[in-house]
Order: sequence, then structure tokens, then C-alpha cells
Amino acid sequence: MGAGAAALTGPSAWGQSSKTSRLVIVGGAEDRLQDRIILRNYADYCGGSRARIRVITAASGDPKGVWQSYQNVFQSLGVEDVQRLELDDRESAHAPALQAEILQADGIFMSGGDQSKLMDTLWDTPAYQSLHQSFHLNGCCIGGTSAGAAVMSRHMIAQGPAVLRPSKEAVDTDIGLGLLSQAVVDQHFSERRRLARLLSTLALRPDLLGVGIDEDTALVIERGQAIEIIGRGTVTLVDPSHMQSNVNELDTLEQIEMLGVQLHLLPAGHRYSVKSIDQTARSAPLRRAIQRLVAVGPIRG
Repeated sequence: MGAGAAALTGPSAWGQSSKTSRLVIVGGAEDRLQDRIILRNYADYCGGSRARIRVITAASGDPKGVWQSYQNVFQSLGVEDVQRLELDDRESAHAPALQAEILQADGIFMSGGDQSKLMDTLWDTPAYQSLHQSFHLNGCCIGGTSAGAAVMSRHMIAQGPAVLRPSKEAVDTDIGLGLLSQAVVDQHFSERRRLARLLSTLALRPDLLGVGIDEDTALVIERGQAIEIIGRGTVTLVDPSHMQSNVNELDTLEQIEMLGVQLHLLPAGHRYSVKSIDQTARSAPLRRAIQRLVAVGPIRG
């Protein structure tokens, strides 16, 4: 276990539900055939065999094929009630029946694909509002992989190449779901060498914490309490809050000077509780980063 590793006790005291709201943010390419550690844990967080799990495939170019894959996985893990949400366009995002399904779910899992396509479908719709209500008030466990991970943050990386060096305006950003209020997420992180891409994003938004998640790896956030890394890779946290940069003096695509950036590497198998991290100056940067990840954000509607 990592620094500050400790078991948590008791349910979340925030909101109207006694359940602890969790985000399960997956870096993509999670194992669906062998040990299925991430999806197995996700099903357990939702309530196990009796959980009502709903899958959103709106980001995918092959929604039926993706749905079949997740249906097979969750059913093989013993989940009896798993269904695909009929969320295929903005019109469907206004359906009262869809809102009811979201609000009654124990878990909602968003597939990979194109995060901009997913947000074009969800943004400023009743389904978007229901996702926030379900997470904040009902204790729903919301998971997402690849594109479904990127949309978790309010400030979302929409697209951009894996640049070799941090460069000004090399990355296109947009508005995401905002369930993660003080961070921005990048996925397939080590495999696609996206550190420079994340740094390029943070140079223009030093108020945010950067989160890079490897493939077959998940950052689990227990709201207000702790984070845990599961799977086989690493979560990289990049904190630019004390950074000095020349980004405002540069032209588009010029290389950026970034001084004083803090970086934390959190391997799978480690858990970090806000309450149990050492109260020392040495641990303070990590403690601040984790506090930002578990912070309760606003219910957006």
C-alpha cells in the first residue's frame, strides 16, 4: 500500500444517500476477457449481483458491438440487471424514461469512442442533469473508459496529437461533464506518450490538476475521502499550481517553459486517504492533490 494507505470506515455523510459516491476513471483498454480486475471491482462498487448497471455507448462508432461486449462482461461477473441506456442523440437525451433509468441506476458506465460526440449528445440536456443528480444525491457509481474517462472533468481534452514537447495551444479543449471539478483527465497516458499533451493543456489552465491514466488502469475516487489505483498501470498527477511559465508571451505552437511543476506517480495497488496521509511538509503536495481530486463539486444543471 502507498503512503497514507488506510481503510475507510462509514458511509459518506454528504448528500441524501448513505452510499459513497465513486468515480471509476479508466485509462482505456481495460481487460474484459481474463481477470477483469477493473470491471469486477466496478460491479462490486455498484452493489454486486443485485446492482442495476446501465451502459452508455453514445461515444462509440459501434454502439451495438460495444454494448454486447460490456453486457457479456457484467453478466459473466454475476450482474443480473445490466442494460444499455437508449442515449443515441440529443433528442433521446430529453426522454423522461431515460432520466428515470439514470436516476434509478446503481452504476452508470460510459464506453470509449469520441468524447466530443458524447458531450454533443449530453450537454445541457435532462440526461446531463440526471447524471449529476444520480452521482451527487443518489450515490451512483459512475465509471468511464477512454472517451468516457475524458468527459469526467469540467475542462475536457477534446483532441490533440501526442506532441513531443509542451507547446502553446497544441491541444483542443471543450466542456465535459464536470463530475471531477478541479482536474483535467488524459487517458492511454503512458502507452501513447501523452505527458507533453497534458502539460500543454495545464500551461493554459494552471488552476487545474492534471490526471494521466494508463491503459487497463483506473483511478477510483471516493468523494470526500480517498483515491485508489486499480489495474496494472500507473496514474500520473501533474500539479502546476506553483508553476512559472512564459506561455502568455508565446505564439501558437511555440515550446513552453514550465518551472516548478510537481509530479506524482501512483502505481496500481495503492490507496491514499485524505485523513491518513502523513501531516508533514514532505507529504503536503500529495495531500493537496488528493484533496482536489476528492473535492465535492457543484451539481450542474
